[in-house]
Amino acid sequence: MNWPLLIFGIGFVLIFALRLPIAIGMITVSTFYMLAAGLDISMVAEKVLSNLFAKYIIMAVPLFVFTANVMNTGKVTEMVFRFANTLVGRKRGAMGHVNVLASLIFSGMTGSAVADASGLGIMEIDAMRKQGYEDGFSCAITAASATIGPIFPPSIPMVFYAMLSGASIGNLFLGGMAPGVLIALALMVYIAYIARRRNYPRGEHYSFREFMRNTLRAAPALLTPVILLGGIYTGVVTPTEAGALAGFYAILISMLVYRAMGPKALWRVIVDTVKATGTLSLIVGASFTFSYVVAIEHIPDMVARMFLGLTTNRYVFLLLVNVIFLILGMFIDTSTIMVVFVPIVLPAVQALGIDLIHFGVLIVLNMMIGLSTPPFGVLLFIVSGISGAKLEVIIRDIFPMLIVLVIVLFLITYVPEIVMFIPNTFGR
Repeated sequence: MNWPLLIFGIGFVLIFALRLPIAIGMITVSTFYMLAAGLDISMVAEKVLSNLFAKYIIMAVPLFVFTANVMNTGKVTEMVFRFANTLVGRKRGAMGHVNVLASLIFSGMTGSAVADASGLGIMEIDAMRKQGYEDGFSCAITAASATIGPIFPPSIPMVFYAMLSGASIGNLFLGGMAPGVLIALALMVYIAYIARRRNYPRGEHYSFREFMRNTLRAAPALLTPVILLGGIYTGVVTPTEAGALAGFYAILISMLVYRAMGPKALWRVIVDTVKATGTLSLIVGASFTFSYVVAIEHIPDMVARMFLGLTTNRYVFLLLVNVIFLILGMFIDTSTIMVVFVPIVLPAVQALGIDLIHFGVLIVLNMMIGLSTPPFGVLLFIVSGISGAKLEVIIRDIFPMLIVLVIVLFLITYVPEIVMFIPNTFGR
C-alpha cells in the first residue's frame, strides 16, 4: 500500500470512528489523499461540480422528494389510508393489513421509506392505538411496511443506483414491482398469524356504497402512480420528467381537489425540499470525489479479485454480498452504502455475469432492511419519535418482521425471475 492510499484508508476509518458527517468526511479524506499524492486539490471541486451537473438523471431525486412532501402536506395520505381501510374490511388484525396496503399504494407515489413512515405513519399508529394495538407492534409494522416504498416504483435509491451503475432506471422500476408486492404479501401473512395469536380486533364492515365513495375520493391520489409510471413506460416522458409531472400533479390535487394546501404550505414544502436536496447533493457530490480516488487506486478491481479468489460461484457471491450489506445496514446509513460501497463491488458483479437490474433490486432491499434494523435504523427512530414509544419496545416486535423481510430477500436472490420477469417482458 502506498503512502497516499494509507492516509486515505486511515481517514476513511476515522470518518466512522469520529462519527463525522459522511459528506464532509469523504471530501476531507479525498483532499488529504490528493495533497499526499501531489495532485492539484482543485480537482476536488472539479470532480464534485462537473460530475454532479453532468448527471441528468439525478434531477429526478429532488423532484420525487418534492412530490413526497406535497403528498404528506395535502390530504393525499388520508385518502390513501381510507381507501386501504375499505379494501381490508372485516379481517382480524385489519389495521395491520391496512398499514401494509397503504404503504404499497403510497410507494407508487413517492419512492421514499422515510416519507411513508413519517407521513402515513402518524395516521396508521394513531388508528391502531385507538383499536387497542400495542405501541410496539403498531410502530414495528409501520417501519417494516415503509421499506416497500423504495422497492415498488418509483424509487429514489434506484435513481442513485442507476446513476452509479449505468443500469436502465425504467427496468429497475419494473424490477421492483413484483418484490414490492411480495414483501406486502409476506408481511400480511405474518400479520394474519400474529393477529390470531394476540386476538387483535377485526376491521369495520363497509357497504358497497361506502366503498365506492371512498374509492372515488381517493381516485385523484390513486392516479398519481398511473400517470407517473404510465408516462415512463409509454415513452412519453423520461424518469426525470416523470418526477416533475408527478410533482405538478400532486400540487394540483392537493390545492384544487382536496383543498388541503395553500400558498404558505406550498412554500414550506419548497423550503423543506431545498434543504433535503442540499443534503443529498452534498453527499452525491462528495461521493464523486471519493469514487475518483477509489478508481485511480484500482480498489474496485482489487475487491473484485478478492471476491473471485474466494469464489467464482455467483450464488455464493450473492450470499456473501447479502450478508455484508445486511451488516453494513445495521451501522451505516443507506446513502453512504450506496455511494461508497456499491461501486466497489460492481466490477465483481459484472465479472460473474450477474444482471445489474437484479443486483440493484437486491441492494436496495438490503438497504431498506437496514433502515429498520437496530442499532441505527432510521425508521425505528422516526416511528419512535412520532409515537412516543420506547425504542426497546419497537425493537422487540420488529425482529420477527425483519426475519420475514430477510426471507423475501433471499427468495429474490436465488429466484431472479421474480425480479426479472416484468423487465424482460415489458422493459425497453
